[in-house]
Amino acid sequence: MSTKPFLGMRPSTWVFSLLVVLTFITFYIGEQGLGGLNIALFVLAIALIKGHLVGAYFMGLGGLRGLWRWPVSVWLIIPGSLITTAFILSN
Repeated sequence: MSTKPFLGMRPSTWVFSLLVVLTFITFYIGEQGLGGLNIALFVLAIALIKGHLVGAYFMGLGGLRGLWRWPVSVWLIIPGSLITTAFILSN
């Protein structure tokens, strides 16, 4: 992970801004009352991306190598896969 500023902001500031934008997207989807399988999977994908970004940048796992990086990734992949499977099978 680089710590060099890009356009005057540190990478963690860019990631925080992206997390805010993704949160507003999911809020907008909820406020519009959108539904269906595709929307549900899209919101789930946003949640998994946000979880990965938080783990990499704010929990400090982005610069680690090997086994120490796996717990958060596995924690995101297993429930994400099970929820996706449940959504697809219930449709």
